[in-house]
Amino acid sequence: MAWTLLIIAGILEIGWAIGLKYTEGFTRLWPSVWTGTAMVISMYLLAQAARTLPIGTAYAVWVGIGAAGTAILGMYLFAEPRDVARILCIVLIVAGVVGLKVLH
Repeated sequence: MAWTLLIIAGILEIGWAIGLKYTEGFTRLWPSVWTGTAMVISMYLLAQAARTLPIGTAYAVWVGIGAAGTAILGMYLFAEPRDVARILCIVLIVAGVVGLKVLH
C-alpha cells in the first residue's frame, strides 16, 4: 500500500509542478487552487508512505517520479528541448527510481 501511495504522490507532484506554469505566479485563481491542492495531497501521501518506507527511499522515489514526469510533460506541453542528452538524463532518473524499488 505504501508504494501505491508513493506513486500517486509522485503523479500529483508532476501535476503541481506543471500547474506552476499555469498559475502565472499564482495570479490565476483556478490553476493556483489546483496546484496548491495537488501540493498538499502529494506531500500528505508522501508522509503516509514514509510511515512504512525508509524516508530516503520514499523521498528519492517521489522526487524522481516528479522530476522525470515533469521533464517529459515539459517537452510535450511546452516544447522544451528533446535532445539526446536530456532524454538520457531522464532515463537515468527512471533507472534510479526502479533501482530503489527493486532494492527495497
